[in-house]
Amino acid sequence: MSQSLPPTVCLDGFAVRLVREDKKLTQLYVAKVVGVTTDTISRWENNRYPSIKRENALRLAEALEVPVEEILQGRSGECTLSEPEVPRRRFFLVAIPLVLGLALLAASYFFYHRQELPETKISGERILPPFAAPGMVIPVRVWLLADAEMTGFILREHFPRGWNLIESSPPPSSLDNEKGTARWIVKPGEPRRVISYLVKVDPDAVLGSRETFSGEIVANPNGRSVPMPVGGREPIEVAPYQWADLNGDNIIDDGEMLQASDTVDEMKGVHLDWKLLENIWDTGGYRWDLEKQLFLPSSPLPEPPTP
Repeated sequence: MSQSLPPTVCLDGFAVRLVREDKKLTQLYVAKVVGVTTDTISRWENNRYPSIKRENALRLAEALEVPVEEILQGRSGECTLSEPEVPRRRFFLVAIPLVLGLALLAASYFFYHRQELPETKISGERILPPFAAPGMVIPVRVWLLADAEMTGFILREHFPRGWNLIESSPPPSSLDNEKGTARWIVKPGEPRRVISYLVKVDPDAVLGSRETFSGEIVANPNGRSVPMPVGGREPIEVAPYQWADLNGDNIIDDGEMLQASDTVDEMKGVHLDWKLLENIWDTGGYRWDLEKQLFLPSSPLPEPPTP
């Protein structure tokens, strides 16, 4: 569809507003993705500018996460503009130079966009703990990997419904805890290699169940890029174990404590309960209080004597 669109298309402002409000996206978020002002977004939604450039329409569709045809008037998106009545001869005298100029601009545009432009490949890897206890907070990191200098991109993360994102570094550009979706816009040149956030598990999550995280990265949101899924761990088990307890033995040993320390260092922009980890480590173990939904430091049970 994007390849067959004319250079200028007719926007359906009412459809744009409906989609944006349905997805609970702010005008500020959409404006950042498209690269325009919030005032421009408002004018588009109110049909003050019924015709817009094809590139802006593609970016707008990317920001709204819908096919571009859903926000255009008619299938082709072509505008039907009324032309003033002018004498035929005068019309041709004005129209011929205009047509030639437009043809030259169109040829230049297609020549430029047909060239093989190197695009930075960006991928992401999510790091999740193996366990999450009901009502507790777990850390999530998405490491960003690029084969060249980092370019601007959008990261979308989807977490289980009923779980809430409570803190993030950097703060999300858009957050919908009801649907379990967060979005981050990272501008070109920002030295951002990891996005960290804390999620509070649904207090009513069922022990033994498995929940799933997912996400995708959109680099250079200009209509040519295909969202790349975020790799790494996706499912997580709801279990009565602390997030740093990697093997679920109710003990945070020295190796696990070192890994937890690395996690805290990498997530300096958010607040993890390091004091609780130290207390559990010093005590030797912990237990899960199901009623209060708390981890309590506790000495491990002595091993049974060898017969």
